[in-house]
Amino acid sequence: MDQLEDIRARIAQSARIAGRQPGAVELVAISKTHAAEAIEPLLAAGQRVFGENRVQEAQEKWLPLREAYPDVKLHLVGQLQSNKAEDAVALFDCIHSVDRPSLVAALGKAMEKAERQVPCFIQVNIGAEDQKGGCAIAEVPALLASAREAGLPVIGLMCVPPFDIEAAPFFALLAKIAADNGLEQLSMGMSDDFETAVLLGATHVRVGSALFGSRQKK
Repeated sequence: MDQLEDIRARIAQSARIAGRQPGAVELVAISKTHAAEAIEPLLAAGQRVFGENRVQEAQEKWLPLREAYPDVKLHLVGQLQSNKAEDAVALFDCIHSVDRPSLVAALGKAMEKAERQVPCFIQVNIGAEDQKGGCAIAEVPALLASAREAGLPVIGLMCVPPFDIEAAPFFALLAKIAADNGLEQLSMGMSDDFETAVLLGATHVRVGSALFGSRQKK
């Protein structure tokens, strides 16, 4: 699949420029709102890490797909309601959107009950935007401490920078916050700015429209 090869090549090039190994960056193909027929070409081309926004949509779509591709890894990149924590822990292999104490508590209980540890990112509202999820920058240390106390395996930080503003300063800030808190992984960068994110240390880039085309409305 040409789009997939192109994205992988651009990630690799950006990584090399930054003095990093291309394999240090995970491409998360954002398949939210896209039907199985649109996803199957990427699966056939070897892509195995996908991102979804909603628990119910992912359940309906991926349970049959995973029968054919059991090595697929699913990442939850959208906001998660606390009452969906058990379903999320059962279905996903990584959760990028931990952003509040109530969700920390719900996920901690769900992981303990399921006896399954799901790696998590704390989502940071890096641009202090009222309409976006994520905890405030100043609240990161406290939320991280409560997550660790609840038994969540927090591996890094995630952000979505403000739209139509140069993303690089926000990526650099997220990297600094992560380093200050002893976290090594960074979920940052989407279709329009993933190369910049890789240059600034992204370990996971979340690419949707550059792979699938314009998002389908639901």
